[in-house]
Amino acid sequence: MKKLFVLQLMVLMGLTMFGEELKSPNGAFKMFFELKDGVPTYQLALHDKAVIKESKLGLELKDAESLLNGFEVTGVEHASFDATWQPVWGEWKDIRNHYNEMAVTLSQTESQRKMLIRFRLFDDGIGFRYEFPEQEHLTYFVIKEERTQFAMAGDHKAFWIPGDYDTQEYDYTESKLSEIRGLMEKAVTPNASQTPFSDTGVQTALMMKSDDGLYINLHEAALVDYACMHLELDDRNLVFESHLTPDARGDKGYMQAPCTTPWRTVIASDDAADILMSNITLNLNEPCAYDDVSWIKPVKYIGVWWEMITGKGSWAYTDATSVKLGEKFYASTPPNSTHSANNDNVKRYIDFAAEHGFDAVLVEGWNEGWEDWFGKSKDYVFDFITPYPDFDVEMLRDYAKAKGVRIMMHHETSGSVRNYERHMDKAYQFMADNNYNSVKSGYVGDIIPRGEYHYGQWMVNHYQYAVEKAAEYKVMVNAHEAVRPTGLSRTYPNLIGNESARGTEYEAFGGNNVNHTTILPFTRLIGGPMDYTPGIFEPDVSQYNPDNGSRVRTTIARQLALYVTMYSPLQMAADLPETYTKHMDAFQFIKDVAIDWEDTKVLEAEPGDYITYARKEKDGHRWFVGRTNDEQGRTSHIQFDFLEPGKKYVATVYADAKDAHWETNPKAYQINKYVVTNKSKLSQYCAPGGGYAISIVEVKEKSDIRGVKRL
Repeated sequence: MKKLFVLQLMVLMGLTMFGEELKSPNGAFKMFFELKDGVPTYQLALHDKAVIKESKLGLELKDAESLLNGFEVTGVEHASFDATWQPVWGEWKDIRNHYNEMAVTLSQTESQRKMLIRFRLFDDGIGFRYEFPEQEHLTYFVIKEERTQFAMAGDHKAFWIPGDYDTQEYDYTESKLSEIRGLMEKAVTPNASQTPFSDTGVQTALMMKSDDGLYINLHEAALVDYACMHLELDDRNLVFESHLTPDARGDKGYMQAPCTTPWRTVIASDDAADILMSNITLNLNEPCAYDDVSWIKPVKYIGVWWEMITGKGSWAYTDATSVKLGEKFYASTPPNSTHSANNDNVKRYIDFAAEHGFDAVLVEGWNEGWEDWFGKSKDYVFDFITPYPDFDVEMLRDYAKAKGVRIMMHHETSGSVRNYERHMDKAYQFMADNNYNSVKSGYVGDIIPRGEYHYGQWMVNHYQYAVEKAAEYKVMVNAHEAVRPTGLSRTYPNLIGNESARGTEYEAFGGNNVNHTTILPFTRLIGGPMDYTPGIFEPDVSQYNPDNGSRVRTTIARQLALYVTMYSPLQMAADLPETYTKHMDAFQFIKDVAIDWEDTKVLEAEPGDYITYARKEKDGHRWFVGRTNDEQGRTSHIQFDFLEPGKKYVATVYADAKDAHWETNPKAYQINKYVVTNKSKLSQYCAPGGGYAISIVEVKEKSDIRGVKRL
């Protein structure tokens, strides 16, 4: 025993001078930690190829000695973990959480403060975070900046959006790292609330590809009680450093030990599909916080929404420009003729939802206050319970319930967060009383309290508070304009959706880049599902509003594919009912497609070019395939080897016609049926801005395939 103790002591002493290596379970990744002149550093390699070169770790504090240097290693612990867990909803029924871990305890000699850095190395990448144990010399502290580095091994191609404290609603720019500075001014396009901070600052999840074919993704996981991380690029040395969102005073975070930071994540592979298949972000979050999850269900919905987005209708009940809630204004003010959230129109949507098997109808603009809701820095802007005179809450509640449909609540805060928290309990109770079990919340505009940002620690805590408070009322939350997700839906599965990126609405505001949906799964969706609101069948927005010349840059076939490629347990058929009735053959795919999955495969993938997914419905036998394509016409080649051997299936393929094109012929599609087995192959043309969708159903009777071509 004495010899063992001496050996352990010698190893421990050696660590103060040398380093420590950690390998992934399959041995493909190697991480090396080293303390160099008192400064903690790490490196990461895949198959002995550098992913992250030597990079520094630590935090700079306000009004206190930094936690950047002067350290010695006082302890190293290794552990392994391997378990499988089941999400409430997700892309897989079962998720394996398998990693090797190393926890390095550092002591700052002069200050006698301790900091632990915990590394978890998976077969697809790494997560690491800072931990501050309870200790005498470090309890309360303020972060001036986190100084975590990610040193790149080359001038990689990157898919990036500008670093911004208030919005992620930008188109992606594809460029070399060294080109970011020169392209930043053009990349910063107008938004309702925006605070770009640097010529070389970008947001996570950041997707990159090296010249020799290595795919690298940088993000964070488990963002709780901490500021959102951006990345600041030293473009001379190609080193990213963390840049936290400040508060109104410029401080980056208020901490009280014991505490931890979010995980910093690096996913890497020589196959782009592996980035999409990674579950590191979820696995680094805590297990589900709720004992009862029976009330949390995936939702397929339609909504009174796109008609206002296009300008066909309005959110506001009157044309007034100034209102004060509670002053009986609406009883004496004549309504306009454009208000969309009226009883007859909402009933029309409910009827359509019931006829076609949708779960819910979102209604925006139902409540008082929309006349002067935006841009006025108005504190008391909504009360979230008082309807306009033409929206009968009880009648519509009963009408929808009788047809087996729920109405989805909408809570737009206009950034007035103090007002929302003041009304939140009453708003959620109102929902519970009127059969609403899901809410779309919004945070358009600058934040009140004034000076706070959408992605600072204060707002991160608000979003968390809203989700946990909603759970008390068994309400599911779909938050728009909130901080981008970091896998928290594992812990709080009633966070069923987020926007937090440039979604379909921008197609009516001038359009998204044609390749947008070939990038988002590699970036924004790394943290969690997105309420992208697909399903637009009328690409010419002027057909709804002659004053709006925007065009949706897609074909109808790709709109169908997005239900598979843009994963979400909350999927909207976003177009108008009268438009769907013109294309009921294509609309059938939206009706059929599942929104909760047992298994997921990536059949083809290249960021910025194309993605093809195959997914099997949970607790069923049907498969669905979706392919999204960029602005270049391509032929997709897939195999059906994911199907069960020995069985026959009917594959219904919704594809672009030969002359389809997002700009000149977006509505040209064709629908073909084939008999397929696990040995079948398909070569399918994808138009510029196009794609295809496939539903695959097992053959039960021979009559099902009579006359159907074999593939």
